[in-house]
Parts: sequence; C-alpha cells; structure tokens
Amino acid sequence: MTTSTNANAASKGGKSLVFHWFRLGDMRLHDNPALQKSILQAGNNKNIVPVFCFDPRIFGNGARSRINNELKCGPKRAQFVLESVADLRRNLERKGSGLLVAHAKPEDFLDQLFQQLGGDDAVTNGKVICQEEVCSEEQDVVKAVDTALRKRCASRLPLVETVWGSTLYNIEDLPYQTGLADLPDSFTPFRNKVEKKCEIQTPFAAPNSMKLPFAADSPQGKALQPHLSYIPTLQDLGYTSEQMEEAKHKSIGNLEFVGGETAALARVENYIWTQDRLQIYFDTRNGMLGDDYSSKLAPWLAHGNVSPRFIAKECKRYEQERVENKSTYWLVFELLWRDFFKFFSLKHGTSLFFPGGPVGNDKKWHHYEKNLQAWKEGKTGFPLVDANMRELAASGFMSNRGRQNVCSFLALELNQDWRYGAEYFENILVDYDVYSNWGNWASGAGMTGGRLNRFNIVKQSKDYDQHGDYVRHWVPELKNVPTKFVHEPWKMTQFQQMEYGCKLGVDYPNPIAKPYYPQGGGKGGNNKNGAHKGRGNNNRNKPNPNRGRGQKQDMKSLKEGKIHMK
Repeated sequence: MTTSTNANAASKGGKSLVFHWFRLGDMRLHDNPALQKSILQAGNNKNIVPVFCFDPRIFGNGARSRINNELKCGPKRAQFVLESVADLRRNLERKGSGLLVAHAKPEDFLDQLFQQLGGDDAVTNGKVICQEEVCSEEQDVVKAVDTALRKRCASRLPLVETVWGSTLYNIEDLPYQTGLADLPDSFTPFRNKVEKKCEIQTPFAAPNSMKLPFAADSPQGKALQPHLSYIPTLQDLGYTSEQMEEAKHKSIGNLEFVGGETAALARVENYIWTQDRLQIYFDTRNGMLGDDYSSKLAPWLAHGNVSPRFIAKECKRYEQERVENKSTYWLVFELLWRDFFKFFSLKHGTSLFFPGGPVGNDKKWHHYEKNLQAWKEGKTGFPLVDANMRELAASGFMSNRGRQNVCSFLALELNQDWRYGAEYFENILVDYDVYSNWGNWASGAGMTGGRLNRFNIVKQSKDYDQHGDYVRHWVPELKNVPTKFVHEPWKMTQFQQMEYGCKLGVDYPNPIAKPYYPQGGGKGGNNKNGAHKGRGNNNRNKPNPNRGRGQKQDMKSLKEGKIHMK
C-alpha cells in the first residue's frame, strides 16, 4: 500500500488497519521481520490485528496430496501447529493484544475481517502483512487474499505485502543477482561466498507491547470475540479418533515435541546452556538413538517458533562465554543449509515436482504398492531402513542419517518414484519443511544433477549403529540376534535363526531387494552410470502433474548429509 493511498483513506475519515497474518512458518514474536514491518506500518498507535487461519486445503482428511493421496498434514504435525497457535495467542495477550483464529481459507476470513472492522473503507485503509514464501502453493494463497481484498474496493494496488524471513541471511544481502539466477546449484560454493561476503543481521527483539484496534466491549470486539478465543480441535479440523490418538505420540526419548515459541526457546536454552551439548555437537550429530545427540530444533524451526538468527546469536554468545570450536561453528553451518534450500527453491521454481526433477531426467520409475507399503511400515527386511521408518511412524521424527538412507533405499534400490516418499514424509514428519524435504528427496533420487550417491545400507548400519542398539530398539524382532548378524540377518543359517528366535519370513521379513554391496564398500557406492548431467529435456516443459512444493538441491547436499535441520 502506498503513502498516497493512506492519505486518501485518512481524508475519508477511515481508520488505518494493519492485519498481521501469521503463517505456518513464522509463529513467533521474537525476530519476526514481517511482524516488525506490521508494527512499523501501524505507527505509534500500534493497532495491529493478528490473524491465523487453519486452511482446510492443508489440514484434515480432505486435504490430500496429488500423487499418492497422502495427508498433506498428518495428525502429529497438526497437533504441533495447534500447540504453536495456542502459545502464540498467549504471548500476544501478554503484550496486550490477541489472536483471531479461524478454520477457513485465508482469503475468505481476511475479507470477512476487513468488512467487519471497517466496512468497505477498511479495505481502502487496510493492509495485510505476512512472511514471504517462495513455493507455488503458498504464493497462490497470497494472491487469492490480495485478489479478494482488491475486488472488494476495486483497488489497483496490492493490499498484501510479503516480508522476507525465516533465514539466517536476508535475501537482499546475498551476493547474487535479483532472482538468484547465478546462485550455485551446490551448497559449498554458496556457503563459501556467503560466509565471506555477508553478515548475519542482529535479530529483532520481541515487541514490548501491542494492542487491538477495537475495545473488547465495542460492537466490533463483541462480534469478533469468538475468534479471539477459538482454537479448533483435531476433530474440528477433520481428523479421525484414531488419528487423534496417534497425535499424542510425538517425542524422542524424554524430549516431547511441543509446539510454540515458549517450548522452542526452552529447547535452545536446555540444549546449548543447561545440558551444555553445543560443544560436542559435531561429534554426536550423526547419532540415531537418544534425546540430545543433535539439537532436534527442526520442528520449531520448520514452524517459525524460533528464529535461526536467534540460534546463531546464542552460538556466538556461547563461544564468547564458554568455548569456541568446530561444534559451535557447525550448528550455524547446519542453519545455513536451510537458507540454501529456500534460496534454491526460489531460483528453480516448480520444476522440482516433475518426476525427472529440476534436471528433467527421463528415468522410468516403477510403482510397486507392496514394496511401498513395506517401506512405510518398516518391513523391508533391511534393519536400518525398518528401524528408521518405525521411528518416523511412532514419533514424527527421524535423524538426518536415517533420512538419507531410507530415501536412497526407496528410490535407488526399489526404483520407486521418489515423490511417493516425499509425500509420505510431508504427511508424517513433525518437522516437515517444504524446501528441505522436497529438495533432498529429489537430490537423493538423482534428479538434481551431479553425482548420484547410492547408499550402502549395510555399511551405514554398521558405521552409525555399531552395536545394533538403535536397530534392536525399533525392531524388537531382532532383539536376540547377535551384532554379527543384526545388520544383515539374511546371513543367518536356518539353525541360527531358530537359536536366536528370529525366523526370516515369519518373525522378520526376508529382504524385499537384493542387498547392495558395492566394490570397495563405500558409504553410498558410486553408480557411474547414474550421474545425471544437463538440463532441459522434454519433461521440464510438460505441465506439472503435481501441485508445486519445495524445490531443488543437488546431489552434493545429500552426500554432505542434509535432509533436515537436526
């Protein structure tokens, strides 16, 4: 909205309204650039209308993915969002404000609010500010909101302003062209250039106070009171009783993934300061079993409950007050991966969602429903894969190491369309992040160019679960199998199977694919024939059969170990 528009509105006697639309990626008060913009726009009166919408296109059993009809948001993540919204409301109320919540499409609810809070003039005087996202679904919703509001007042000017947020580095600070056409397609040159030429800006503090533009006992306040107290239940959102029961379980060991800024800041405090785990992060980050082998900040980062710049600031403070080492650098290094994924998504657009990914690879994928189900249920006969998939189903979380292995197994051992895996993760993960999830799945399947890294699942299992503790924890069928066989039970003789109480094909599945033993035993095995180079085959020009989400990242990303912030 321009200054002249506000001036014209003021001349008509209307009240200027700023609607801050909280989205799934910025549910916090501290270091929220979009919220700071709203406060600046509101001026001295600080009259801001905070809004959050549970969009039925995302939540509930009716919101399904295009390829394999997966839930777009599973019950565990939906519960995390409910907790985040409730916490956000409490924090806003402590500042003297509130949060209007609706189970509705944002374009419908915001249009309704504009009318209720000021009639048609409210659209002329009003403005919606929100965090900018770069994938097509999120952008389409912003366009729908803007279209609805402009239609109401026949405005030619945009009434929705998006503000960059959620990254360590602001997009305008990057040493690349507008549109990021010259952004590298691999992480290392990006990291080297950004770390050399850019500074992480100081995070904003949470606002001291905010207020709503109407009194609670005013006609407007009374009309909107239901939205100021409403928080839907999972049932309201369209989840079943069974799914609601499933949502109760989203923890790793003693660490419960509770949504919200309060829990996020508590986790940062506990991990870095109380438990003093930051100084050994580099050495423990590839663990699989336990609460604190990694920061496990991913769920809170994915939902914007905590700012990456705040975490970086805490790491710097830790270096000043306690110790500076490779571990203190490495946690910030991991945060930079998140930046890369989002910037990469902006550069490449929706090409990620083609079967051939951003490179337009013409590989023919197969779909074997039986194998896909075995993979989902953790019944592939490969202990490491099965343990990780069962952990995911039980908790909504999986280690980075696990994500790399199960991705490689589905796409490269089973030759299954990688997008089935990406959609399943979108459904199940508590820490689902569109950029990291889809980019890494495409990368793991070899759809982003560069060297194809095929993981040696058995070697990975032996390297990262040396004694088989993780496997036995999640695959109790193998609890009595000795370490010699726990990573490759198919090597047991019939007599040994009887001795250890694990008969293959009865107690535990036979492998659904031939075990991969590359010459030399490398961590992933190099398929020289699988390197995918070049861009622009005819797949890139075909209409996208899937709705846009996420975007790309190259094979080096997967090799260097990133599927999500840990």
